[in-house]
Amino acid sequence: MRQGFVLAAAGVVVGIALAFLLTRFLASLLFGVQPFDPVTFVCVALLLTLIALAACYLPARRATHVDPLVALHYE
Repeated sequence: MRQGFVLAAAGVVVGIALAFLLTRFLASLLFGVQPFDPVTFVCVALLLTLIALAACYLPARRATHVDPLVALHYE
């Protein structure tokens, strides 16, 4: 879970930095939203972080229910 969270956090940081840089160029395509709208940035960052954490949590939870002897025997 920790590795997934670190990757998700790094992706959000890089994504926000790139979004700030690209909003200057995309300002003409944004309708009804200011180019540097903090609410939009926070909502999108939280949504993507929650999706990434769910994508890490569900397989990790399923892996905790596997019997270690069955997993070792499988390999």
